[in-house]
Amino acid sequence: MQDKALDILIAGGGIGGLTAALALQARGHRVRVCEATPQLKPLGVGINLLPHAVAVLDGLGLLPALQAMAVPTSALVFANRHGQAIYRDARGLGGGYSHPQLSIHRGELQLLLWREAAERLGEARLLSGQRVLAARTEGERVVAQLQASDGSHSELSADLLIGADGIHSALRRQFYPDEGAPRWNGMMMWRGTSRARPFLDGRTMVQAGHRRAKFVVYPIAPVAEDGLQLINWICDRRLREDGFGGGLSAPSREDWSKPGSLDDLLPTFGSWHFDWLDVPALIRSATQLLEWPMVDRDPLPRWRHGRITLLGDAAHPMYPIGSNGATQAILDADCLAQALQQGATPEAALDAYEAQRLPMCARIVEMNRQEGLDAILDLVEERAPAGFKRLEDVIDPAEIDALVRRYKAAAGHQQTR
Repeated sequence: MQDKALDILIAGGGIGGLTAALALQARGHRVRVCEATPQLKPLGVGINLLPHAVAVLDGLGLLPALQAMAVPTSALVFANRHGQAIYRDARGLGGGYSHPQLSIHRGELQLLLWREAAERLGEARLLSGQRVLAARTEGERVVAQLQASDGSHSELSADLLIGADGIHSALRRQFYPDEGAPRWNGMMMWRGTSRARPFLDGRTMVQAGHRRAKFVVYPIAPVAEDGLQLINWICDRRLREDGFGGGLSAPSREDWSKPGSLDDLLPTFGSWHFDWLDVPALIRSATQLLEWPMVDRDPLPRWRHGRITLLGDAAHPMYPIGSNGATQAILDADCLAQALQQGATPEAALDAYEAQRLPMCARIVEMNRQEGLDAILDLVEERAPAGFKRLEDVIDPAEIDALVRRYKAAAGHQQTR
């Protein structure tokens, strides 16, 4: 049993890194977080937190604050490009889970976690404007090399170092210098937010279309006094075709999260008028529009190197399918904190964390390369491109249900009924 309080340094103040900081501090460890951004702002768009991730945040006492700012997702609906429903998967409490599924603004969630970490750890232990460049081991200590936003350099020593510094992780690159750029599957994503009237029940997430063109939409804030709701939407359009699983070199990093253009979207999505949503009108009303490539990396053989390990996108970047990105990072954080509480030594604890999390996340990476649950959309598009009168004439609902159950089991969904 590892009962000694450890000095732990976390590289990265994103959702995974901050959740890890809170979980480790709750178990008595002394934690510092290095975040490269000098000042956090509520940037970004929406994400979904699956119930098992919400359960972790609830255990940290954050559920009331999350519920005040998020939307409890009632269902995930798959639809064709004509807006016809193919499958409705009940989510959250209504789907038999112990906790709600929450649709939330990524930036607002990160700021909430940062504020909580500042209060619980102490503001002095949150080092903004400090990027971890590399690390070395000296006996039983790890020494991290930092670069400040003003270009100056310094070092920090700790018992453990957790690399939660994202898909472009410097620590991952240190251990795997020949890995190269992230793998791109030829799909570009345009992500936006709009203020609009609620659609359907105001709590539903919809994925419509197929692997060449897909539209994802869900609300990420409660309905305001003016009757409008902040709606998150994503337009996926395949620019290059190379089969499943990526293999293309990703666009240069400088082109990530750049402002998008309606001219890139309306030729494809401009005619997607659903009975329950006017897609082009929603796109045109965007308050922000950003462009990203859909990328991942191959699963690693191991995450631990001495007393350094990886977490979240630094460990297992995956395509944003199945709401698994932030969710799996949060589960990493919880598992790591538990392993350190139970392990005989720090090294044994890191090995136990890796043994539990690496195989599952590698499996999700591979499933998402095969489109994950979005494969349902491809089946229906292939069999009924013009739409359908009766879904049963196109696909057996039992076939869809079996696919959903397999994916959810592999991704760690835990329904209580």
